[in-house]
Amino acid sequence: MALARIGRALIAIFFIAITPLCVWAQGALQPVPALTGHVVDQTGTLSAADTQALEAQLAALEQTRGAQVVVLMVTTTAPEDIAAYANRIGNHWKIGRRDVGDGVLVLVAKNDRKMRIEVAKALEGAIPDIAAARIIDGAMKPRFQNNDYAGGLSAAATQLAARIGAEALPPPPETGSPTRGLSDHSLFDWTDFAIFLFFGVMVAGPLARSLFGSGLGGLLVGGGVGVLAFVFTSSLLLSVGAGVIALLYTWIFGGSSGPATAGHGGGTSGGWGAGGGSSSSSSDSGGFSSGGGGDFGGGGASGDW
Repeated sequence: MALARIGRALIAIFFIAITPLCVWAQGALQPVPALTGHVVDQTGTLSAADTQALEAQLAALEQTRGAQVVVLMVTTTAPEDIAAYANRIGNHWKIGRRDVGDGVLVLVAKNDRKMRIEVAKALEGAIPDIAAARIIDGAMKPRFQNNDYAGGLSAAATQLAARIGAEALPPPPETGSPTRGLSDHSLFDWTDFAIFLFFGVMVAGPLARSLFGSGLGGLLVGGGVGVLAFVFTSSLLLSVGAGVIALLYTWIFGGSSGPATAGHGGGTSGGWGAGGGSSSSSSDSGGFSSGGGGDFGGGGASGDW
């Protein structure tokens, strides 16, 4: 019995220690910007006319070839290096068509004086690492050194379009056909994640109840689920909803010792759904939507100026 109590205490200490660390580590990362168009400039560098021209150029590429190229300008990617940040953004935004994965992210970290072309796996043949490096060095770098950011990005887009145009890709959907927007692929991702959490709670809930009792076990499971939801979705509202549901689930099936408020789980479930809808709608402004592709495996190149 003494060994069992020591084991329980060690597990509790582990949960208490690791949860703040996970929250701190996630909080230290730059948040994922809202995907509002083919051009997202968080630095205010591009003029309205420059943004409109570049947007039209990239929209024309998507309409004619189906591939999706998105430009993102940020002040810094710290504490991540630009490659890790670009990969995280590309996979979160899911640039490119869902069934093709033909997306490219052109990232500029202005204060860091660094840029990167992040290429989804489906286009790594059309835009190999060496080609991405040449576009950076030949089209972007010399113009950036002269503070011509719009010219550098436009020149890069032209060269990327030429390479994508030579690739055998499925044709784009016909005009007027339904497309998959951000809300669609966000729902797809959330469905997978919800299934994962459901089975995780089913396994972790009884274990936590047996080790710590219904009350403390529910708090540990709810906290753990909340942290995981925040790490994978970057949504505080969604994380709180997931944590509360996991907490209530553990209490409901914890016997008579669980709090009487567990009966309100159905109402909280509605809050979870509302959180998910809010998260997707906040990223789908301006009428623009990603294709739900993603699958960025680290292909591309980085450079500076």
